[in-house]
Amino acid sequence: MAKTPNLQDSKITPSVSSHLVSTKQATLPKITEAELLDILYEEIVPAEGCTEPIALAYSAAKALKVLDEKVEELTHVTIHASGNIIKNVKSVVIPNSGGAIGIPVAVALGLVAGKPELELMVISDITDTDRQKMNALLERIPFELIHEQTEAKLYIKIELASAHHTVSVEVKHLHTNITEITKDGKVLIKRPCNDADCNSPLKDREKLSIWGIYQVAHQIDIHKIAPLFEEVITKNKAIAEEGLQGKYGVNIGQFIVESIHKGFYGDDVRNRAAAFASAGSDARMSGCPLPVMTTSGSGNQGMTASLPIIAYATYYDIPHEQLIRALFFSHAATIHIKTNVGRLSAYCGVICAAAAVSGALCILMNDSFVKVGHAIMNTLGSISGIICDGAKASCAMKIATSIYAAFDGAMLASGGRYLHGGDGIIATEVEDTLNNIGRLSQQGMRYTDDIIIDIMCQNKEKK
Repeated sequence: MAKTPNLQDSKITPSVSSHLVSTKQATLPKITEAELLDILYEEIVPAEGCTEPIALAYSAAKALKVLDEKVEELTHVTIHASGNIIKNVKSVVIPNSGGAIGIPVAVALGLVAGKPELELMVISDITDTDRQKMNALLERIPFELIHEQTEAKLYIKIELASAHHTVSVEVKHLHTNITEITKDGKVLIKRPCNDADCNSPLKDREKLSIWGIYQVAHQIDIHKIAPLFEEVITKNKAIAEEGLQGKYGVNIGQFIVESIHKGFYGDDVRNRAAAFASAGSDARMSGCPLPVMTTSGSGNQGMTASLPIIAYATYYDIPHEQLIRALFFSHAATIHIKTNVGRLSAYCGVICAAAAVSGALCILMNDSFVKVGHAIMNTLGSISGIICDGAKASCAMKIATSIYAAFDGAMLASGGRYLHGGDGIIATEVEDTLNNIGRLSQQGMRYTDDIIIDIMCQNKEKK
């Protein structure tokens, strides 16, 4: 393996000493190891397939269970979905569907064979017989889609009707967060939930900060975090390796590797990391049934937050404990940045993960907290204009682009080159910059989704 590059004459050993802390960091809320671990275990969970169609399948499976009738007795299915759900399901291949796409396909799979107790793995046990039942159901009864005009970016309501009963299941804000269940007009479950696009059902995120995450990443007992991140390594590596071998989407990950072999790209860690991360998305967006460990409700974010770090550690033979701590930082920082942006947004979520990766790369190079923060800001200042126009093959291309930017941001910061406060959306402090990103995504891009969805609906359906 290659030797870790020496980008400057001297390195600052990872430290949490007070001389690295600005006045801003000193006044931030403090988060405990236990609180941060609770957040990580909420956010880093396995999922098979893109999480938006899986959320539809989960909601449908739950609704049929409440109806307590056979799927053959259904007479009508109504699907209420927010624009972001519609956007993220329109073009992505549903795993185990036989290569099919679309909202009705996801719902029908959930109805014929979904296991709601498996949550985001709800359609992981699909057989050929199940696919035949799915096709028969889609042909037999109407599946009505209603674009729900709601402030909740993530909103699903599945209504099922049979000759004897009706049922509805509503999900808001999080992919498996059921807020209401009704049967025959009677409310069975009603959970109050803030209609603003927030993470209200989750553990308190107000204490999160890059400084707090950095501290815990260096101090926490490795045994407390190793099991979770060993699962991240195992699952996310598996789908990336599949993406490098199989035919999926545009195969950008595979193409980068081929271009390395041809001498078009250099055989360096930056290209290897971009290939590895994008290959996972190539496979996942094309319906590969292998599970991934998601972050902030997204498999693409989970792969972006992990695979470049794994590739870097492999290339430079980084000690395994250091890899685990870097993964801890990368995922926790992704969650923090994404919390500012919102669960679903017109702002591409992998940008949040790429910024976190940039900071984690600095940690792997034994840089100070100051440089970690600047690496994150360098990356956000570079690629924050990338939009989310739904889950599909081009997500892998956006991941590759974002990983290249993350390496650039980290290398610049490690070499003492920073974007300065007042340069566009970049502030002097990292937390202020993250607040700016939140304003940009939630306020500045408020109507961008409407235009994206309108364009997508006018485009011809995939054949």
